[in-house]
Amino acid sequence: MEWDLGLQGLGVLVLMAVGLGLIVQLLAGRDSNRWLWLITAGIYFVGGLFTSEVWFGWATEEELQPNIDGLSFDEVLLFGMVLGAVIVTVSRRLGRRKRDMAREPTRDEQRSSVG
Repeated sequence: MEWDLGLQGLGVLVLMAVGLGLIVQLLAGRDSNRWLWLITAGIYFVGGLFTSEVWFGWATEEELQPNIDGLSFDEVLLFGMVLGAVIVTVSRRLGRRKRDMAREPTRDEQRSSVG
């Protein structure tokens, strides 16, 4: 396997990962983990490397445009859009479930209010 990702491509991937992480944190809201942006950015970075260098690593620069210093930009961007949508949906549902569970009275509270 030959890795052809250069410094400029790696820098673009890092910026894309951090950007997606911040957008996901903003969209997920207060119900999410405060480290969600960093988790998302890390997953995106690793997934972007895999997408660009392994999944589409066989393609030449002419076959994949735009190609930024070895980074298959469009393919990595598509991966990030799907990943971002999944992470926002899951974190919102988990946050909503956590909030709903906090509002429900416990069994002991229900018994004391009845008797």
